[in-house]
Amino acid sequence: MAKQAQTLFLEEWLRSNSGRDGSSGPPFSVSARAIIHAWTELRDSLQNQSFLPNHFQSLRTLFDSQSSLYVADPQARLLLSILSSSNLSLPHEAYPLFLRLLYVWVRKSTKPSPVLVDSTVEVVARLFSIQFDTRKSASLFSQGILLLGAFAAVPVASQHSKTVCLELLCRLLEQEYRLIGSSEELIPDILGGIGYALSSSGMAHFARILDSLLGIWSKEGGPRVNVSHGILVLHLIEWVVSGFLNSRSLDKIDVFSKEFMASSRISYIPFAVVMAAAGVLRASSKTVLSGVGLDAISSLRTCAEERIEAVAKDLISKTEGFTNSVNDPEVAFLLQCVSVALVRSGPVSCRAPLLTCLALVLLTEIFPLRKFYTTILNHPRDNLAGMVNEVKEHLGSVLFKEAGAITGVFCNQYVSVDEENKGVVENLIWAYCQDIYLGHRQVALVLRGEEAELLGDLEKVTEAAFLMVVVFALAVTKHRLNSKFAKENQMEISIKILVSFSCVEYFRRMRLPEYMDTIRGVVVSVQENESACVSFVESMPSYADLTNQKGFSSLQKMEYQWYKDEVQTARILFYLRVIPTCVERLPNLTFRKIVAPIIYMGHPNGKVARASHSMFVAFVSSGKDANHDERVLLKEQLVFYYIQRSLEGYPGVTPFDGLASGVATLVRHLPAGSPAIFYTIHSLIEKANNLCGEVFAQEVDMWKNWQGESQPCKKILELLLRLISVVDVQVLPSLLKLLAQLIIQLPKDGQNMVLNEIYSLVAESDDVTRKPTLVSWVQSLSFLCAQATSGSTSSKGRESEENSASTSSMGPLSWNRISARL
Repeated sequence: MAKQAQTLFLEEWLRSNSGRDGSSGPPFSVSARAIIHAWTELRDSLQNQSFLPNHFQSLRTLFDSQSSLYVADPQARLLLSILSSSNLSLPHEAYPLFLRLLYVWVRKSTKPSPVLVDSTVEVVARLFSIQFDTRKSASLFSQGILLLGAFAAVPVASQHSKTVCLELLCRLLEQEYRLIGSSEELIPDILGGIGYALSSSGMAHFARILDSLLGIWSKEGGPRVNVSHGILVLHLIEWVVSGFLNSRSLDKIDVFSKEFMASSRISYIPFAVVMAAAGVLRASSKTVLSGVGLDAISSLRTCAEERIEAVAKDLISKTEGFTNSVNDPEVAFLLQCVSVALVRSGPVSCRAPLLTCLALVLLTEIFPLRKFYTTILNHPRDNLAGMVNEVKEHLGSVLFKEAGAITGVFCNQYVSVDEENKGVVENLIWAYCQDIYLGHRQVALVLRGEEAELLGDLEKVTEAAFLMVVVFALAVTKHRLNSKFAKENQMEISIKILVSFSCVEYFRRMRLPEYMDTIRGVVVSVQENESACVSFVESMPSYADLTNQKGFSSLQKMEYQWYKDEVQTARILFYLRVIPTCVERLPNLTFRKIVAPIIYMGHPNGKVARASHSMFVAFVSSGKDANHDERVLLKEQLVFYYIQRSLEGYPGVTPFDGLASGVATLVRHLPAGSPAIFYTIHSLIEKANNLCGEVFAQEVDMWKNWQGESQPCKKILELLLRLISVVDVQVLPSLLKLLAQLIIQLPKDGQNMVLNEIYSLVAESDDVTRKPTLVSWVQSLSFLCAQATSGSTSSKGRESEENSASTSSMGPLSWNRISARL
């Protein structure tokens, strides 16, 4: 009785394939003892000709155990006797349970009794023909459709019984369809019955059942349409057609083609047509036939693709061009259905209308960010609860979960369509990137700190949109950047991809191989041409645009702080990382006008600050071309302001590693004896002097461990010491003189630590040109430090205030004496 059976229940298969719960029954299991007791109770009910609450409970126990229950012919005969007894008064809610148990019997039984099958059909037919009006309910209707379809598909049933079942099923669907809409969780059961009936019916009933399946959704009072129901239709047709193909029933395939694929009935609702066509494609892609069968499949596939394409063309005409959103709910819904159908149908021939529909559904339905942004910015900020729920529902929707698969189909379609349609969808994607950049900037500034949950959910959508853009851009790169296209076209598309990537950079949350491959491909194309480099750099927002809220009407009442605009910051960071790859070909004027102000802006974001210094390093080390002299002049001019701005922000905004890298680069690449190098050294000495003076009184022990955690003043000193072996010999004397003046002012511990570092540096040097000078300088510096120490020791008896003052400050006369000794 409790025998485990793995027999397929079509309705459960449909549920599992549509993403619903795989079982309509309860999740708990029923013991074998409870099942035996339940059957005993039902036998007592029949013998005593009474149906009490305990009997109903036993019926419920058997219903709850249907997944593991095996109903043999004797039990089926018992159920049928109770159901047909005129002496028993059954409650209305018991009828669906009886029908379900009979369904379990007929589906799990390997060889049911033909006589019992025919008797059961007679009883069920009488129930629905005579008594249904008094017991009408959605559950009875759904279980009746399921059972009638199952009996029609039983091989041992007589032709008369099959005809009775099919006729009754057709009549119920045509007359009582309103019951479907009243309980939508039962739709898989109803579709399961329809599937069984379609698999076993002749032409007359096949046409009627198919009419109901594809037309019932448009009838007044019928079930509502949604993507989940469309997926159920898709997999139902897949199951039916797969059965025809596997059994080599070419006559039934021919009937199906004539009734559905080759005709265009007004009663067929477009969403059901699209999903049914996708089911045909999915079934045919999994079946291998030859000869006549292959011709039948090819014809069937062609018709199915044409039906989907016809719906796609109609949708495109209704969108009136390409807009930011689809205002017609019916068009939006059909776009969703087309996209899901193409994902689940397997390989599909490339057709331009399908590509356009997929682009529209991606940009307006799967990633409806523009619609979300408009709603949020036009909505009172204190009443966004509805928006929070809407975004959460979208994240949990079937369509959003299929985003990756739909993007894959979209890219496959893109590869094979004509160039004109390729260009259309490319421009749609690039424009979308610009739109969501501007929209998310405003929304992030408006919501941050107030609606963190809503902003977080929005960014889950933007992250998925970013992945879509990257995958598509990689497909474009592979197709466009090759010898078949002119260099000008390659450069143009490369710039568009880079600009689009800059717009969506904020949404990048992971390292993607596709992202890096695309960047490498387009950067190579851009850096080979000066005009392409200029075009890319000129697409970067100007300094004025970065530091004000121009064009943001929604932010007029807010104080705009540009350094807190994280979306914009991410975009600038992208430019700062890419521009160094093409800085060699960047004209001086373009760098001065557009790039230099960004380097100087002193952004508090650590990544931007480091990237700014890297940009400066790349520029200063560039320029081995015909305009070398002009380039050098610009470098020298930029160094003055670079050093000034960098040291103003240190410590704090300016990262020391970036500063050190910039200083080392300019010292190596500017001409020997350049005034900019002298200015850099003087500025560093002055900064070190100021920083050391600030910490003398507060951290006396700072100098005892040079290798420990470095203070800003120690880092500057380390940088100056490194410059000793880097600067040219024309600058070296000035550096040594200024450095000595700084070291002499340090406390004794500081002097000793610095001198030790200098000794090591000189000892390890193999520069025969500057080493003699350094040795002499170190000796002089050691002598002066020793003198300063002995002078400090002889004045121990003075007041501590005077001692501190004399140690920490030196007048002009003292400076002149030190300079003379050096």
